[in-house]
Amino acid sequence: MPTFLSGLPLHPLLVHAVVVLVPAAVIGTVLVAVWPRMRPRWGWPVVVVTALAAISVPLATSTGEGLEHNLPRTAAIATHAELGDQLLVFVAPLFVAVLALVVLDHLRRRGSERTLAVARADGPGTMAAPAAVTSGGARVALVVLAVLTVLFAAVSAVQVVRIGDSGAQAAWGSVQYAPQPRPAGIPGD
Repeated sequence: MPTFLSGLPLHPLLVHAVVVLVPAAVIGTVLVAVWPRMRPRWGWPVVVVTALAAISVPLATSTGEGLEHNLPRTAAIATHAELGDQLLVFVAPLFVAVLALVVLDHLRRRGSERTLAVARADGPGTMAAPAAVTSGGARVALVVLAVLTVLFAAVSAVQVVRIGDSGAQAAWGSVQYAPQPRPAGIPGD
């Protein structure tokens, strides 16, 4: 991946994808994990957003590594690069967990719908559905996947904040914001 485009570093541009997609994936995955009624409608869109977030991470780290080689080596840049390299370790499992959660929930719901259709067609007492999808084991698996999804989402959110803070420290260092005086004639707050 190129490091510069028309003389501008690509890393700050691609980081915006990570900064938007990972928190969106975190919010979506937590909602889908803890609110089962959201899964039929929002499960697949959340899986897509999480996949895009996972794809955006290596793109941002790749351009960051290229930029890192064009800057003086500092401890702040090294810290930022190290934290950035760790993000995919959390976002990829988040994607796998939410994908498994949505697929299993979809199969369980489809199995339940078939069970109801068979029960209506054959009368009472003839309920039949794939045992693996409608069993208590599927419910336990859904709970485990929901917990894993929330855990990976929380860790991903924390890591994005840590990376952003270290990147700001690397770029701006000890520069502090100083309010500028207002020009004459402009009303104050």
